Amino acid sequence: MNEVKENVLKMENVVMQFGGVTAIDGLSLEVNRGEIVALIGPNGAGKTTAFNCITGIYQPTSGVVSFKGENLKGKSPDCITRLGIARTFQNIRLFSNLTVFDNVLIAKHLRAHDNVFTATLRLNLKEEDRMRRETEKLLREQDLYELKDEIASSLPYGLQRRLEIARALATSPELLLLDEPAAGMNPQETQELTDFIVKIRDQYHLTVFMIEHHMDLVMQISERIYVLNFGKLIAQGSSEEIQNNPEVIEAYLGGSEDA
Repeated sequence: MNEVKENVLKMENVVMQFGGVTAIDGLSLEVNRGEIVALIGPNGAGKTTAFNCITGIYQPTSGVVSFKGENLKGKSPDCITRLGIARTFQNIRLFSNLTVFDNVLIAKHLRAHDNVFTATLRLNLKEEDRMRRETEKLLREQDLYELKDEIASSLPYGLQRRLEIARALATSPELLLLDEPAAGMNPQETQELTDFIVKIRDQYHLTVFMIEHHMDLVMQISERIYVLNFGKLIAQGSSEEIQNNPEVIEAYLGGSEDA
């Protein structure tokens, strides 16, 4: 008997239009609990637009995006993060002038149990202490603790990526969206990131949905792959199925280096 997989993320016939331009055209996909799933396609295919529809940055023109069966329509990005979805961005978005520690601590505040009243009267000292201890624990787990007092912008590029992911983990997500996490990395850094993604998936019992152009990374760890081209889903399947799909080869894998 086949095991029934628990659905975490679902997009059903999602359309996203900007004026007369259709960036996503009837996209339907599913991501199941515990999976690492990739969304690939040429530049301009609509991949980041899809992530923006999931995280509330855009409200789809039509169609449904749901998380654990809950329709995300009308929900703001901060509400969606509280539900259990965290993301990183193609262009690193750290608080560049703050320390490594403070970058993660700020994210911890999303799960704080205080309010304006307790904060004003400084009745939240225990809560603040808890968040600082959890921040320290997370940094130690991610081998970033020795860098806790470093300014984020002073870190090498690969470590800034690691810090951005650690900050996303600080919100206690169930679903982690990674938008081109290997962008700008050399082969050694890419392999280290590949191992890191698998590690945090297992360590934090995450589901991972990623956009990525580095095919070695995608093929190595993705359990399933979706392929977009001009906003339309043209293929889905295992790494082997995608590599041997003629339409994918023509649209993406056989394209130019900067596709």
